[in-house]
Amino acid sequence: MEYVNVGKSGLKVSRLTLGCMTYGKSGGEHTHDAWTLDEAQSRPFIQRALDLGINCFDTADYYAHGKSEEVLGRALKDFARREEVVIATKVYFPIFKGPNGGGLSRKHIFEAVDASLRRLGTDYIDLYQIHRWDYQTPIAETMEALHDLVKAGKVLYLGASSMHAWQFSKAQYTAQLNGWTRLVSMQPQYNLVYREEEREMLPLCNDMGVGVLPWSPLARGFLAGNGGDRARNTARADGDKVAQRFYYQDADFAVAERLREVASDRGLPSMQLALAWVLARPEITSPIVGASKMQHLEDAVAALEIELSTEDLARLEEVYQPHRVLGHQ
Repeated sequence: MEYVNVGKSGLKVSRLTLGCMTYGKSGGEHTHDAWTLDEAQSRPFIQRALDLGINCFDTADYYAHGKSEEVLGRALKDFARREEVVIATKVYFPIFKGPNGGGLSRKHIFEAVDASLRRLGTDYIDLYQIHRWDYQTPIAETMEALHDLVKAGKVLYLGASSMHAWQFSKAQYTAQLNGWTRLVSMQPQYNLVYREEEREMLPLCNDMGVGVLPWSPLARGFLAGNGGDRARNTARADGDKVAQRFYYQDADFAVAERLREVASDRGLPSMQLALAWVLARPEITSPIVGASKMQHLEDAVAALEIELSTEDLARLEEVYQPHRVLGHQ
């Protein structure tokens, strides 16, 4: 396993990050429960990821209403030394009812980080990320609150997830102008069937020295056999309404078909090739991969060894059609 710095920060992460949205059930209160794993089913994946050299684990307080953080925290406590792993979690989406149950206000951030620390069973979070942009809270309030968490030692590094490039830039310069902690990472949606981040966000991150940890590098399973052949025959494909809204367009099936053609020519699984394409982008630090079957994890690590030719890249990319912006809400 190779380890790389997150942008210009000193934080080093494995070239793959294990996404933990798949792990933990909320008890029927969350729409993800249809395809997530319970704690006993989840723990072997976290243990195997550690065995394969993965040191970065991404979750969020919103996943399974906190159960994902609990499952991850207990597993890492049993299988790893705290200083050897990078725990990344996120804040924004409402995790309880009420006017202050979500968002990026100072009140919610301070309450959310303490709740995440309790669930994770740790004294600090390595990478604390804005899950989405909050249109109802001034960004100065958010960035100052996050800076105060760093100064308090509850958080080591700050990052963000899907938003417009102008918003990310505004957050960065608000922090810089006030002497507050800047964001070291961006977590955008990025894969073969959704490449809109190439227009603004990826060049911005490259210019600012920000690490990129893309979510859904396999299009929520669409590029791993969960529907790319128009056969939604898995629990994830059937129950994941977000994936169906994002990826099941005619142009997306054309990309999936081209992926299968190139994969067949190379003698590789489509999943490995799709992930290898993401890894080949110079801006990408560590794609976030989910795994509900052990082979998914093994295939993801195998993708690190694949080298794509200029011809491979051109064939994979040429059938792409522009999309409307997705995943910022």
